Amino acid sequence: MSDAASDKKDLWDIIKDIKFGMLTHRHHDGMLHSHPLTTQNKSLDEGNVLYFFISEKSEMASGLREDGQVNVAYADTDADSYVSVSGKARVSRDPARVEQLWSSVAKAWFPEGPADPDLALLSIDIAHAEFWDVKESKMTQLMKMATAAVTGKPPQLGEHKKVEID
Repeated sequence: MSDAASDKKDLWDIIKDIKFGMLTHRHHDGMLHSHPLTTQNKSLDEGNVLYFFISEKSEMASGLREDGQVNVAYADTDADSYVSVSGKARVSRDPARVEQLWSSVAKAWFPEGPADPDLALLSIDIAHAEFWDVKESKMTQLMKMATAAVTGKPPQLGEHKKVEID
């Protein structure tokens, strides 16, 4: 597996276990707004696209149609894993993709199922991604931070990678 392919796998391995991502976009008033959304992907496909279900009637949907530049941040503080994904968002109605991604959990927000008239598919084409993944135990992290405080050299904790996106 190439480094780029390995990095993408590592990226997905972190994202897949985090229930919510915080999507940040520019609102009509120019301010940045963030919303928690559930990633619907079962895997990161070859197109490097993240999928979310959103309300067709929401301000978010209309705002994303005007300005689709977004960031999605994921954090698993228990595992010390963090992800930042930037890309271009598209709001659409893609019945085949919605059906493919549909789960019973989504029914809480869209009670009419995949054909719910308020259901829109938010697709984010990933342009840039980074992750930070600390695998050391909390005790090792504390020891490294204590050493850094004494030596004045920043601690080397975990792995930070910029993921090459095709």
